[in-house]
Amino acid sequence: MSSYWFEPVDLERLNTLNARDMISRLGLVYTDIGDGTLEAEFEIDERTRQPFGLLHGGVSCAVSESMGSIAANLCVDRKRFVCVGVDINASHLRGASAGRVTARCTPIRVGRSTHVWQTDLYDDQQRHLCVSRLTVAVVPAPEG
Repeated sequence: MSSYWFEPVDLERLNTLNARDMISRLGLVYTDIGDGTLEAEFEIDERTRQPFGLLHGGVSCAVSESMGSIAANLCVDRKRFVCVGVDINASHLRGASAGRVTARCTPIRVGRSTHVWQTDLYDDQQRHLCVSRLTVAVVPAPEG
């Protein structure tokens, strides 16, 4: 088990959880989970391009927000806490119009009240497309 994750995690469970939300409409599939790392892939296609044919920057941000939020919530006791995004920034480093994108989310800081997660997106030639940083607040879980 990871020193980061609160309890054991498996990819099938993550992808099942993912199937219920917006990010699944973009074709994102989790592919690997390591010690504090989470990886996923998606295809650049009609779902993920902006009108001028390039990977949409909003997709890069949605992927980063989703992966960082999932990773942060895997680090806490979800019976007691929930992690919610409070700030995201992204630098779009290179355009891409086709192919598979790999996203890798890693912790910068995992604290008691805030976490910071970085997500890097790469094209299928390992060129860096985007770097994003998500800050989340760790707050009490809603009762019920």
